[in-house]
Formats: sequence, structure tokens, C-alpha cells
Amino acid sequence: MSAADGSVWARLRDRLTASDPGLLRLAAGSRTAGSIALTLAVLSALNAPVTRLVAGAIASMAATFAIREKVRSRQAVTLALCLPVALVSVSLGALLNARVVVGDVFFVVLIFSAVYSRRFGDRGNALGLIGFQIYFMSLFVGATLATLPGLYLVLTVAFACSALVRFVIVYETPAGILERLREAFRVRLAQLVSAQLELLDAGPGQVDKVLGTVRERTARLHETALMIQGRLQEGTADESVARLVQRRIAGAEIAAERLGLLLLTVRSSERADTLTLHLPGAPLPTAGRQPVREEATDVLRRDLMALRMLVLRPVGAGGGTAMTHVRNRLLGYRDEENLPPASAAVQDVFRGIGEAGRAVLGLRVALGGPQDESDDSPATTRSREELDAEDASIEGAEAGERVLEEPPTGLRRPTTRAAVQVALGSSLAIVGGEFLSSQRWYWAVLTCWIVFINTSSTGEILVKGYRRLLGTVLGVVAGIVLAGLVGPHTWPALGLVLVFVFAMFYTAPLSYTLMSFFVTAALGLLYTLLHTYSLAVLVLRIEETALGAACGIIAAAVVLPVGTHRRTNELLITVLDRLADVTGAAVEQLSGGPGADLLDQARDLDQALSDLRAAVQPLTHPITPLRARRNTAQYLLALLETCAYHARSLAATAELLPTHPSIAADPRLRRACARITHNIAALTAHLSDEHADAEIETGPSIASLLESGGTPGTPRYGRITDRVLRHLQRLDESVVGLARPLGVRLPAPKR
Repeated sequence: MSAADGSVWARLRDRLTASDPGLLRLAAGSRTAGSIALTLAVLSALNAPVTRLVAGAIASMAATFAIREKVRSRQAVTLALCLPVALVSVSLGALLNARVVVGDVFFVVLIFSAVYSRRFGDRGNALGLIGFQIYFMSLFVGATLATLPGLYLVLTVAFACSALVRFVIVYETPAGILERLREAFRVRLAQLVSAQLELLDAGPGQVDKVLGTVRERTARLHETALMIQGRLQEGTADESVARLVQRRIAGAEIAAERLGLLLLTVRSSERADTLTLHLPGAPLPTAGRQPVREEATDVLRRDLMALRMLVLRPVGAGGGTAMTHVRNRLLGYRDEENLPPASAAVQDVFRGIGEAGRAVLGLRVALGGPQDESDDSPATTRSREELDAEDASIEGAEAGERVLEEPPTGLRRPTTRAAVQVALGSSLAIVGGEFLSSQRWYWAVLTCWIVFINTSSTGEILVKGYRRLLGTVLGVVAGIVLAGLVGPHTWPALGLVLVFVFAMFYTAPLSYTLMSFFVTAALGLLYTLLHTYSLAVLVLRIEETALGAACGIIAAAVVLPVGTHRRTNELLITVLDRLADVTGAAVEQLSGGPGADLLDQARDLDQALSDLRAAVQPLTHPITPLRARRNTAQYLLALLETCAYHARSLAATAELLPTHPSIAADPRLRRACARITHNIAALTAHLSDEHADAEIETGPSIASLLESGGTPGTPRYGRITDRVLRHLQRLDESVVGLARPLGVRLPAPKR
């Protein structure tokens, strides 16, 4: 029974780990709610009135979420600098509260400065946020000169409690966060293998649903890999260790995605297109509707379950003889003589399982250190030797210099443009808000401010404004119900506020609508505590929110506008440039050229693609009326994700070149890659200038280009593996496929 309970707790822990990588959302919610609770406890012990309790809750929340830096020492410095900024801000709020015109002008200047300060990094962003939020707090509680001493005490207590919770109670270190992210990667990898196992057996009615699950879990694994990449510099003390972890994570991600493609091929009548794994709703061909039925299917199912079990085994945990036997069997599939009798496609899946097993072994060695090798089979010994050789080459390599692009200046700088836009939008919101309510006009300004946070185009602001309005309407309904239940009871209301604050920060990265819902519900309770609650007040909240969102959209569309089309084109050009860089560098290294920092270039490509995916959300949003543009955007993203997968695979293979016995340089690859890089340049030229006369080149397959460049008597592909050729071929096809949706001219077919 205890073993069963342990397995249940392990499954629950794994579910939490996978749903919240690094437990970052849990930590953010706990840190903010804990900071507010501690602030309220201290102020209550000092017999503070309800108004100061509300002010302390707002200040404590602002002091906690404003700090975004990853290094604890920098967090401490920034938090210390934020306190004097908060004291000055609340003083100006109390001084200007009764001076309508001067106060409004100062508020607009403050908003401009707060947004402009983002150009100075996380610290500048934090100082700007604190200045704005504390000024807003002074308006919310009606600060006056007579109440300033009490508010100074409240701010000091709030910042001290925020520091205590951040640095003592909810203790987080960059190394600890990185360790939890790696654990999340392990669990998400196991979940992906589980979905692939379901894909093997799915019947005609379930195959599309299961394929959608495989797509979703592949994307979630990739998301975790990017999160690990963003934490490596702070989470590891040694650069060589960071590069080793980066290499192992990339290898496991590529091996898992390749295994999914091989399983799709088994179910299809021909080799599966990589696009099927990235395009939402792309169905399997009719021939792939029936589950796989071969003599080796039972063995294949058993080994997929064994791979999942191997992945789920915590790093550093011993598995005894049984786990050693499983590991040896899976790694044995890397040798041709150990493959079970089956069709060529099924045998490819067994090879993929062997490569995935090797990737898992590499992860365990990189994260867990030396392991017992006494029961290793020859195949396992060979895999360890390859991993050791790779480790040595990674430790001896020096990171290449990163070429930094010159940032834009003046009004072309995003922070300056956003500051001008939000200042104008806030001015409109103040004027309109005053007509709606001379006491609570600042809600419109707050909404206008918020819709500009982390947005870069008019379309993004429109979507964010719609989501905030929807969340506000739902939150008002909840506020009406809760206000009737709680009434004037202070502590139950504050307890619910804490719950909503936790939920707000826990759901913020998942759904902006949910976050807005919890914010509005919490505000309804705060109004109840301040004895200013009424149905009219909550309806006014909806009106002010709609006004603020409208003012933000108008400002974004009129002042220095950046349309969604222009923004996505800029990001698309960046993605294509990164794709050309990593493909050219990988092929150059595979052709015998000098080594380069390929994995960093591949992650730059992934990050650029992630930025594009976020910017395209207005076009792919479910409510968009432009269905044709939505389908085109989804197709483009799927093609680009396909290109990125093949580019990552080429980069990973090129990094193995110095140590892998079956991979050797072949100069003929330069010729094969020339067409790909030319076509990427043609796409980029067309996006930069619609009248450019660049044309896509098509022709014989990559393999035939290599054959024509060979000499009689040499092997068909020299010493380049078939896998490299397939990646190049698929990359070539995907780049050509981008031409039609982008409107680039294709050559007329030859007769």
C-alpha cells in the first residue's frame, strides 16, 4: 500500500512539474500572496486602519512583481532602490491629488517616464513600474498630506515584508530553478513518449486526437528547452557545464521529435512529412488510419514503454539489474544486428528508440555525474565512449563571439515609441475618464497602461484589450456575488483577496483573461472593505476598462503605428536570417569548414520563432474574422517550425562531427546548401521590398546534387549519413514551400 501511495504522489508531483516548469508560476503566486499576507499581519499588529491595510496590500504586491532580475544580488539592489522611488511617488500623489490639471499632467509625464525606463533593462523597468503603481495606489486610497506619515510606514513595512518573503521564505536560487526546469524537461519528455505510444495503437476514430496530443507535447517540450536555455548562464557556474547541458537537452529534444516522425511514417503509406507534426489539424493520410499491426509491434510497444520508464527514472536513482537490462537493450538497437525482424519503417522506429535511449543516457551522465558501468553491454559502452568524446570536445571548445545588431535610435526605438503612444493614450483616457467619473477616472488610465505592456503592434494591443475587457466583465459578476457573501467582514475578504492574488499570478502566463478576472474580483472585495462598493461602482469599472482599452488602441493606431503586418514581416525576416545563419554554419562544418557555436545559433533561431509566434497571435486568434489570413499564418508558422527542426538537427549532427565515427566531412554539401541559402535570401528580399525580382530556385533533389558531384567508384553519398541528407532535403522543400504563401515568384515548370 505504501508503494502504491508513493507512486500516486510521484504521479501528482510529475503532473505539477510538467504543468508548471521550474515551478515558476507557483513561486510567483506564493511569493506575492505571502508578501501581502505578511504585510497585513504586521500592519494589523500595529492597529492600522483598513485604508492602510489596502494600501499595504497594493504596495506589497507591486514591490514583489516589479522585480524581474534573475540574480539574487541584483534583485536586492533593485528592491532597495525601489523604496525611495515609492516614497517620492506617494508624496507627489498626495500633494497633487487635489490639483486636477497639474496632477493629470504629472501623471502623463510619469507614465511616459515609466514606459521609457524599460530601455534600461530589468532594473529600469522595475523602477518605472514602482513609480506608476505607487502613484496609482495613492489615488486609490485617496492619499493626502495628513496621511503621508502613515503611508510612509506602510510602504516601509510592505517593502521589508516583500524582501523577507523573497530572500528567506520563498527561497529561490538560479541553480535551483534550473534544476527544476531540467526535471520538468524530463517529465515532459516522458509525457511525449506516452503520447507517441498512444499514436502507435490509435484507431481510425482516435488518431487525429492523439496526433494533436503529440503536437501539443512536442511544443511543450520545446518550450521547456527554451526556458532552460534562458537560465543556463545564471544557473551554472562553469560555461563548459552550461554548454554540456545545452547540448544534452538539444540532443534529447531532437531525438524525441524524430521518434515521433518515425512513428508517423510507420502509420503512413510513405515517409511522413515533418509539417504534419507542426501544422494544427493536419490529418494523417487515409492509409495511416489503421493502427500498426506487425509481428514486431508488441516488441515495439514494450520498448516504447521501457523508454518512458527510463526517462521517468530520476537522475541519480539506481535501477538495479532490471533497469540496466532495459537500458542495454534499447541502446543495442543502434547496432544493425540487434534490430528485430520487421519492415524497414518499423526498424527505423527501433533505431529511433536506440537514439532516444542514448540521448537519455547523455542527460543522466551530464546531470548526475559518473555512474556504475559494471553491467554495460558493448553497445552501452560504445555510447558512453561517444558521449565522453563529445564532452571533451565541448569542454575544450570556446564559445564564439556573438554579433550584436545595432539597436534602433530615436522614435524607431520600441521603448520610445511605446512611451509616446501610451502617454497620448493615457491623456485621452484621463479626459474620457473624468467625464465618466471624477473620482475613479484612473481605472481607464491603468487599462491603457497595461495593454501596452509586452505588446509591439496594434493587433497585439487590440487582442490584449479585448481579453482584459472580457476578464473584467466576468470579474465584475464574481465581485457582485462575493460582495454579497462577504459583506463588511474584513478578514474573510482579505483572505479571499490573497487567494485571488495567488490565482492571478499563477494564471498570468497562461491566460490574460483569467488574470483580469481575478484582478477585478479582488478589487470588488477591496471596494467592499473601503465601504465604497456598489453595483454602480463595478459597472463603472467595466466602462472605464472599455474606455482605457479603446484609448490604447486609438493611440497605437494613430501615433507612430506599427501594424501587425509590418511587425510580423520584421520578425519573419529575423527568423529567415537566423535560419540562413544556422543552416549555412552547420553545412559549412559538415563540409569540413571551421567549427562554430551552432547550438547558440540554433537557439537564437528558436527564440526568433517564438517572438514571431507571439506577434502572429492577432492573426491566429479564434475570433479573428479573417479566416484566410488565419490559415495562411498557421501554415507559415508550421513551415517555419519544420525548417527550425531540420536546422537544429543539422546543427546537432555537425557538432558531433569531430567525435562520431560514422560522420565525416563531405565538401559536396556546400553545393547542395547553396540553393537553400539562395532561396532564403530571395524570401528575405521579397519581404523587405515587394518589388524585388528575386526568384526561387528549384531543381533536382539534394541527393542527386551530391551524386552528380561525386567521382566514379565512391560510395553513393560519400560518408555523409542518410539522416543528414533527409534533413537537407526536407529543409529545401520547406523553404520552397514558404514561397507561395509569401507571394514569391516560383519558376515555371519545365516541359
